[in-house]
Amino acid sequence: MAWCDQWLLGCLIPLALWTLASGLDDLFILFVWCLPRRKRPKPTSAALARTPERRIAIFVPLWREDRVIGQMLQRTLSAVCYEKYDIFAGVYPNDEATASAVREVAARWPRLHVATVPHEGPTSKGDCLNAIYNDMTAWEAARGVRFEIILTHDAEDLVYADSLRLINWFSRDYEMVQIPVLPLPTPFREFTHGVYCDEFAEFQLKDLVVRRLLGGFLPANGVGTGFERDALEALAAARGGVLFDPSCLTEDYETGYRLHQFGYRQMFVPIEIDGAGIAATREFFPRRWKAAVRQRSRWITGIVLQGWQRHGWRGPAWRMYWFWRDRKGIVGNLLSPLSNLLFLAGLWRWRELAKTPPAVAGLCSITLLVAAAHVLIRGRSSAMIYGWKFALGVPFRMLWGNLVNLAATGMALRGFVASMAGLRKLTWTKTDHVYPPAGAGANLRLGEVLVRLRCLSAAQIQAALAVQPRGVRLGEYLVQSEQLSEENLYRALSQQAGLELGLPRAGEVSAPATHALPANTSRRWRVLPYRVSAGQMHLLTPEIPTSEMLRHLEEVATLELRFRLVQPHDYDRMADRYLGPQPTVGR
Repeated sequence: MAWCDQWLLGCLIPLALWTLASGLDDLFILFVWCLPRRKRPKPTSAALARTPERRIAIFVPLWREDRVIGQMLQRTLSAVCYEKYDIFAGVYPNDEATASAVREVAARWPRLHVATVPHEGPTSKGDCLNAIYNDMTAWEAARGVRFEIILTHDAEDLVYADSLRLINWFSRDYEMVQIPVLPLPTPFREFTHGVYCDEFAEFQLKDLVVRRLLGGFLPANGVGTGFERDALEALAAARGGVLFDPSCLTEDYETGYRLHQFGYRQMFVPIEIDGAGIAATREFFPRRWKAAVRQRSRWITGIVLQGWQRHGWRGPAWRMYWFWRDRKGIVGNLLSPLSNLLFLAGLWRWRELAKTPPAVAGLCSITLLVAAAHVLIRGRSSAMIYGWKFALGVPFRMLWGNLVNLAATGMALRGFVASMAGLRKLTWTKTDHVYPPAGAGANLRLGEVLVRLRCLSAAQIQAALAVQPRGVRLGEYLVQSEQLSEENLYRALSQQAGLELGLPRAGEVSAPATHALPANTSRRWRVLPYRVSAGQMHLLTPEIPTSEMLRHLEEVATLELRFRLVQPHDYDRMADRYLGPQPTVGR
């Protein structure tokens, strides 16, 4: 087996050198992150509310998102704490299902507008964003208004209620403001989505903070990113009037880089974890292997391959360092699975390999320690967001992630080489999205929402919490003690859960649809179907849907569930009308 040992050594040494170089780079970022620094004071809710609102346009580019876009728009329009904003949803003429879903919501919300791309899709997200911008300028011209900030979001985003206020606050000093983006929690067994949870937790908690501290450019996340309009238009003027680069698969990264290159200031809002939740855009990322590989191949193509092609390795040393940070993954993705296999082989032959020269053994030992440190860092980051039980899976998810990244890198290289050879065009690769159920990811407590709506003061909320009876919900106690009207309670619940509030118009209620669920099920869970359309069942309810309610309803309903919040007396009246009077229970 001497030849096997020699082969192992021949492979281990260069792999150890690469792993050591990459690992020391990661440790440098950790070292800077651990240095004491003065934190910028977090703006209070009162300060955010007092800041004069600048007009914000939210761009949502869409391609075949009919399954989720209605829920996303409805929740965003219900939950966002801001007044001077409008949403422009970009749709393609050959995607009627998505366009219909957007028009359905727009019929109820005047601040939502459908922006139709002038040509068929899919093209690229940048191209869709440019079409939305053109539609927005036409809308402005017709009404004599001007948006000062452009905010980008995707169809699967659970938008943080105060994100527009935060962007408005920081935009006084910065031309680009990035709200953190974090995956929603999923069960431990979902390794593919768990890889996103771990990676985003580490990158958002540590890397982006250090990047800003060291003066590096911030790669926009594509969602939750607010851009000063004048800055974007300056970029457009420098490239023929095009706001977002339509040929780049990661137009967000490209825009962040270009803004920094032009001298514009960028801000990443640090993640703060407290009792009120996390101020971040939340979403489900791909939960299956194939979808994750497709999405990551687009990221690798845009950031690494197209970035290298466009910008090379030119510029000052500090810029080259961040290029190295962003691009080294393409090598690591190819080598990491091989490193894992060789490590296992090394354990099998450890007695023979222990006889190697001390320098080689020392190199391998140091590399192993650096790799272990990286696992611990990622584990701690994941634990801060998702808890220690979930973080125990980090080592196993890193191995799984290595395989996902290897497949994604292979796909990206094949596609890029084919495009360079003129065999095919790089296009917007579609990721199938899932929107979280109502109430999922709620990151504001009811008391905080009531204060923001100026229904009660913070002191009144604290006093109520101190005497709130056990087993009685805060809202119920405030209404019972006549400190809060039921109307204001439901205003707050609607905003907290992101559910539309109030009875539907008379023409929206279909009598046959009210019997789409068994009457006893409707009575038990206090829900009433009132419309069925496009594979969705729309229900009235006076309760915020719980996971238990959803689980039981999904057992008897084959359609996607969409909820609308109503006050209890409105629900009782509708239920009596369509289900009949509540049966009395005999003694």
